Amino acid sequence: MAVILVAAVPAQARFRIGPRLGTEVNSMRFDKSLFDNENRAGFTGGLMMEFTVPIINVGFDLSVMYVHRVSNSIANTNNNVSDEIKDMLGDKKFRSRDYVEIPLNFKYKLALPLIQKVVIPYVVTGPSFSILASKKAINEAYRNKALDVAWNVGVGLELFSHLQVGASYGFGLNKTVEVVGVNAAPIDGKNNYWTVTAAWLF
Repeated sequence: MAVILVAAVPAQARFRIGPRLGTEVNSMRFDKSLFDNENRAGFTGGLMMEFTVPIINVGFDLSVMYVHRVSNSIANTNNNVSDEIKDMLGDKKFRSRDYVEIPLNFKYKLALPLIQKVVIPYVVTGPSFSILASKKAINEAYRNKALDVAWNVGVGLELFSHLQVGASYGFGLNKTVEVVGVNAAPIDGKNNYWTVTAAWLF
């Protein structure tokens, strides 16, 4: 009997796929005061796949997303930054980066019998790997790293069994900017960001 039950669970597992679109609010954090922490909104879009075991409502989702992230340069807004640092950073007010992001989230759905056909709350958590698609060089002193790794934690709602609206926060795990200039001031930057998306799954 136990063997039959275990074999039945994969047979009932549900696989779905669909488009995912949204916005990403980026907060760039530095140990040194070279850039400010003002949030700037970017955008994201791509394809999401979801695998769920209905009996226990546990599964995962995997997305492949194009992401445009924007941060604000303190060189244009903070008079406390030295002229030397301003020269290194340049006079560009906003700095943007383009990524191909691959988030893998473990997902638990709270399917309540009376309302699950209308709305199902869920929670997610998991790693995200962002591969730089724009140029590495910021200037002669600094450059963007090729890989940005984060850990996401989020919540959301599934509406009418197809539409998923969710918000997550990504905790940056690695430096996203590195020093390449001999006389450049050291920095230790990590990307922390909110992502709000909607996905329609078939």
